Amino acid sequence: MNTLFATVTAPTPRSAVSAASSRCFVRDLVMDALIGVYAHERQTAQRIRLNVDLDLIAPGVTGEDTLAVVKGVVTQGHVTLVETLAERIADRCLADARVRTARVRVEKLDVFPDAASVGVEIERARA
Repeated sequence: MNTLFATVTAPTPRSAVSAASSRCFVRDLVMDALIGVYAHERQTAQRIRLNVDLDLIAPGVTGEDTLAVVKGVVTQGHVTLVETLAERIADRCLADARVRTARVRVEKLDVFPDAASVGVEIERARA
């Protein structure tokens, strides 16, 4: 008997496939945003970098969907804190029933001349 073909694997049952999770992400999206506590930050947009990782209960959420959500939240108007922006993005992502957890990183890129960025990363899960 040829041992190369001796092992036969049964197909994965549909119930096991539907229980599996997948991940969707957006990496290094750079946008201009009105963000910050100072008066000049309310008038002039600053560059921010966003990263979003979504753990999905069911497949179907795409990078394009996630990108649209992120851009929509960022363009809604001035936000005082990067933490607030990250929370809003996570909340919008978790509003989709297919999303189990959302990890969001928001970085301000031009704050300090000797640092590439400053920001926050949060992770939120469906209750």
